[in-house]
Amino acid sequence: MYITEYIKRFKNKRIKIYVDMDGVIADFDVGNASEYDKKRPLLTNIDILREVAKNENVELFILSITRLTIGREEKNIWLDKYVEFIKPENRYIISREENNFLPSKKLKKNFIKKIARDDSVIVIIDDDPAIIDEIRKANDDVYLLKDTALVK
Repeated sequence: MYITEYIKRFKNKRIKIYVDMDGVIADFDVGNASEYDKKRPLLTNIDILREVAKNENVELFILSITRLTIGREEKNIWLDKYVEFIKPENRYIISREENNFLPSKKLKKNFIKKIARDDSVIVIIDDDPAIIDEIRKANDDVYLLKDTALVK
């Protein structure tokens, strides 16, 4: 199902969408992990999210992992440049360095478990099947979408 179909389906509910960065809105195959400023924006996905953000019942968030803490600043600078419509306070960039280098899938699973369940529909968009599987095991009340759900 595409993201636009979820928005129509839940038009009378608040929808919180958590979007991964690497591979979803930024091309992680370009440049080194320490050179986030060289990451190519995936403009088609960003444009779709920009349209999704216009829905009054939708709130967009970034949920991304960075290996080193310095990556948080680099990712925020990149977001300010390419995805400025997602407010800084809605960006969750988790440092593996600050979390004993736990795997990304565990960090995201734990984060999602802690999200306040306020009767909102919670949607996660990620490109990593291992992360989607891990979140699914611990959070049966969220909608998990592969990054291809952004494509119309």
